[in-house]
Amino acid sequence: ITYSSSGETAAMAYASVIDVMLLLIRDNAVLLALRSGTGFADGEWNVPSGKLEAGEDAAAALIRETREEIGLILDRASLTLASTVHFRNDRAEGRLGLFFRPQWWDGEPVNAEPHKCARIAWFPLDELPDNTYPYTRIGVDLYRRRENFAVSGWEPSKT
Repeated sequence: ITYSSSGETAAMAYASVIDVMLLLIRDNAVLLALRSGTGFADGEWNVPSGKLEAGEDAAAALIRETREEIGLILDRASLTLASTVHFRNDRAEGRLGLFFRPQWWDGEPVNAEPHKCARIAWFPLDELPDNTYPYTRIGVDLYRRRENFAVSGWEPSKT
C-alpha cells in the first residue's frame, strides 16, 4: 500500500516478469531442455524459454530465445498463443508465462547453450519426466487439455 499526498491509500501497480515459453511439438511429443549450471531449477526439464526484454514484444522475445537456446528460426506468422500461466515460484516471485506453439520452423533443434542446458530431448505430451519444472508441466498440460489459462502458487483472492 502506498499513500498519496492527501494521506489516502492507493494500491501499487503490479509488475511481473513475462516469460515466453516455446511449445515445440512434433509427433505428439514436446521438446524439453534439462537445466544445468544456472543456479535455478538445475536438474529439471523445462521448455526452451526466456524473459521478455525491455522494448521487445512477446513474439520477438520468443523468436530470439528460440534461436539462442536451440538454434531454430521461427516466423512470427506461425505462432499461436497456446496457454498462459500466472505462476508464483517457491521464491515468491510472480511470473506470467506465455506458451507459444509454432506451426512450422526452420532447422532442427540443437543444444545451443550447453553452459545452461545439459541436453535437449523429445517427450510424449502425456509422459513428461517426473523432474519437469512445475511451470512447464502446467503449460503443457493446459495445451493437452485444450485449456488456455491457469494460476499456480497464489493464494485465492478474498474478493
